[in-house]
Amino acid sequence: MSLTAAMFSGVSGLAAQSMAMATISDNISNTNTIGYKGTKAIFSTLVTESSTDTTYTAGGVQVHPRTQIDRQGLVSGSTSDTHMAIAGDGFFVVSSSANPGTTGDNYVFTRAGTFEPDANGLLRNAQGYYLQGWEIDPDGNIPANRSDLAALSPVNITGLTGNAEATSSISLQANLSANQTTYGPGYVAGDMTNGTVEPHFVRSFQIYDSLGAAHTVTLNFLRTGSGVTPNEWTVEITADTDGDGAENMITSAIVGFNSDGTLDMGATTLPNSISIPWAATMGINSPQAIDLSFGTDGLSNGFTQSGAVSELVSSDVNGALFGAFESVHINEQGVLVAKFDNGTSQEIYKIPIATFANPNGLQSRDGNAYDETPEAGTFTLREATIGGAGKIISSATEASTVDIAEEFTRMIVTQRSYSASGKIITTADEMLEELIRLKR
Repeated sequence: MSLTAAMFSGVSGLAAQSMAMATISDNISNTNTIGYKGTKAIFSTLVTESSTDTTYTAGGVQVHPRTQIDRQGLVSGSTSDTHMAIAGDGFFVVSSSANPGTTGDNYVFTRAGTFEPDANGLLRNAQGYYLQGWEIDPDGNIPANRSDLAALSPVNITGLTGNAEATSSISLQANLSANQTTYGPGYVAGDMTNGTVEPHFVRSFQIYDSLGAAHTVTLNFLRTGSGVTPNEWTVEITADTDGDGAENMITSAIVGFNSDGTLDMGATTLPNSISIPWAATMGINSPQAIDLSFGTDGLSNGFTQSGAVSELVSSDVNGALFGAFESVHINEQGVLVAKFDNGTSQEIYKIPIATFANPNGLQSRDGNAYDETPEAGTFTLREATIGGAGKIISSATEASTVDIAEEFTRMIVTQRSYSASGKIITTADEMLEELIRLKR
């Protein structure tokens, strides 16, 4: 009985070492597979009955392949903006169907982040799986029920257009020369606009309306102070509000200064906001309100009056023309931001990360994907960097966790162990043959 058991033990050894070699061959062949997790063969004994002081029955060995799914691979850079890697725990949520919610296809999980847009603009990795994400609404919010897979949608970056951004604020710093001769009496409001009086200092700025069209707003300054108020300037703000090519006055006001050249808001009537009454024929959202920032009372952080020449020191005007889609960027929080050629950007998706209590319990699928199992536990959809989820690195991929040197070492050991198991069978066979010859 012991000789027969020894032969069967040798057979189990051959089977176990064969399976170990299979894991090694898979590992080596997937050395350059993005997101691949190496598999290791774990051996355990097979016992047929308990041994005693005088007897022993061979049992054999069995093997348990264990994929080290929770092992982090090396993150390396990529030239594609839509390639992603997860540094830390978690998986991308993907599906083999572009619309799993309507087709009923399963969602699976992967670390293979070689996502690139297909012909329809859907982000799909090299294994053919479509990336799923939370769509960000115009207010910047994602779905409230973040544990529901049905709240996800395929990430699509085609057909994106940037909105025009109307100008809503103008911030100015300028010096008006204290050496400027005061304009004589007889100035009437609007004289600079209609060309009757030549302004002492003029500066124009480009602004944008609600349709993204550019317009010019001009500030005309004339030193009109005299007597007890020598440090006062009249400013007329103009623009072509009806599209006829002629300037229309938006407002006429006074800008006053203290004796030290700082802004005197008590003597200043220029408001901190202006309203541009675009003509209805221009098809623009009218009126257009613009905040005007030109300094603080008693400080020289905006308009000033000094002995230097009149000059514009700095200006900051927001707004942008209508923009065409240019590129995408993905930040560490998984927010996919579309960038447009007018300099604006828009958050369109947030990429969730699925985490498991025991990721090594997941079931492997084709294409470096994994399916949930009771051993892995229930998945949790998290925002990147929150609740134990890793961060997302854009323009990068996660390399295979396979170490070639380690695999070749294991291959040699496995080969020797396989040969030794075979030797058990041949030796036990010779012993049985000797036993049979005794009968002769």
